[in-house]
Amino acid sequence: MPTSDDLRRLAEQLIAELTPQQQQTFLAAVGADRSMASVESALRVPDPTVGDAPTRIRGFRVRLDLVGAKPPVWRRLELPGDLPLDQLHLVIQAAMGWLDGHLHRFRTGSDHRSPYFVTPFDVEEGEDGVPEASVRLDQVLTGTGDRLWYDYDFGDGWDHVLAVEAVIDEPPTEARCTAGRMACPPEDCGGIWDYTELAAWVRGGCDPSSVPPPFEDAGHARDWLPLDWHPDRFDVDEANIALAAAVAAPAPVAGELAALREQLERGGNRALTQVLARSAFRTAVEVSETDAARLIEPYVTLLDLIGDGVRLTNAGYLPPALVEQLAERAGVTGWWIGKANREDLTWPVAQLRDSARALGLVSVRKGRLAPTALAGRCRDQPLALWRHILSRLPVGRTEFDRQAGWLALAVVGSGIAAEEWKREIRNLLLSLGWRVQGSPFPDRVAVASPTLDVLELLSGKTHHGRLTGLNPAVAATARAVIGPDHSEAT
Repeated sequence: MPTSDDLRRLAEQLIAELTPQQQQTFLAAVGADRSMASVESALRVPDPTVGDAPTRIRGFRVRLDLVGAKPPVWRRLELPGDLPLDQLHLVIQAAMGWLDGHLHRFRTGSDHRSPYFVTPFDVEEGEDGVPEASVRLDQVLTGTGDRLWYDYDFGDGWDHVLAVEAVIDEPPTEARCTAGRMACPPEDCGGIWDYTELAAWVRGGCDPSSVPPPFEDAGHARDWLPLDWHPDRFDVDEANIALAAAVAAPAPVAGELAALREQLERGGNRALTQVLARSAFRTAVEVSETDAARLIEPYVTLLDLIGDGVRLTNAGYLPPALVEQLAERAGVTGWWIGKANREDLTWPVAQLRDSARALGLVSVRKGRLAPTALAGRCRDQPLALWRHILSRLPVGRTEFDRQAGWLALAVVGSGIAAEEWKREIRNLLLSLGWRVQGSPFPDRVAVASPTLDVLELLSGKTHHGRLTGLNPAVAATARAVIGPDHSEAT
């Protein structure tokens, strides 16, 4: 509990930061004695003024600007007047291109000390005020020129202003984006100044000799940036697709994945909820016998080559001759640089063996690698072997492997291109607090997990090395694991 002296010191610090006019207002509110009660009263931000909900619903055409961005980053939106502010938050996130991974706030003035509406996170933290979910847009905006401010990510400090350009007599049934300019800054890039430097670097062709901080090199920066991100690119159709997904209900999940989603949402982070709301989760899980045979091909190749079993080397590796055969038949030699005859120096082969063991398809006893009884029964039954793999996902016992595994299943199941998997998984892991201990780079987190290994192998990584595009059967596999009943997969 702060003492009178504490509050007086806080008041003095606050006074020093105010303009002369603001100082006069504050001192008048505190009074000559500067008592605890008067300081508390002066420091308290008043609740925002909210008008009555109009009986006739109208719409608004508004322009949303990212404050301080040069050239301007903006979106033009058409919004129904009865849109609650918590839903407006989702609209702004989607239209701009944010990932909803940080806290936010609506305020009624340009000053950060202006009255604001409280979010569920604020309420959970014990704060009183007017909940944003209880207020409609037409209770705070009424006519042309009216404004509402929106803050996102209090660390990076992304400030937005929503300005009414016109009142629409026939309101739209749902929010839509009609125009805009410039790409949304990447999440966690350091705020408007660091974004400006990063955007200039990309516009200049990503010169390796002038990589902006905090990146260690150009490769680090390109891997961290969203796929094909360019600061001058904006597509209104993509914005409206994102809007539709933002207001859609997320896929129902349970167990560990539901707990992760709830953990993030309690902290004001809806990034996982956004992933689970993508349209792919509203499609049926359909994997045919042919699809299943193609998916499990790398594992069947391994089982065929080891037959009833093979003795490992004294160091515990596959014999060189078998490594060469496996690399050839699995497609590794088509892109691998080197002889591909040693398991410890040919990571795709080692990854396949480790993955098969984690899935219960092979086991090691007395220096001998052999198929499990389950693998023997299902070897020639693609759907049965595929269903067994489903039953073992996510793979891993450590807390990190379990969480990374569930996040990998959610991201892959959402139907995005394989090039984007690791970036999205990384962002979600960072949101959960995972970091590489001792790394000077705040975005460093180990994305690899046994579950992601399985999904990459099902996607044909041994044949291509680097995965691209979308494999619908792999996405369906991930959704089948997440779904409430694996038996629905057909």
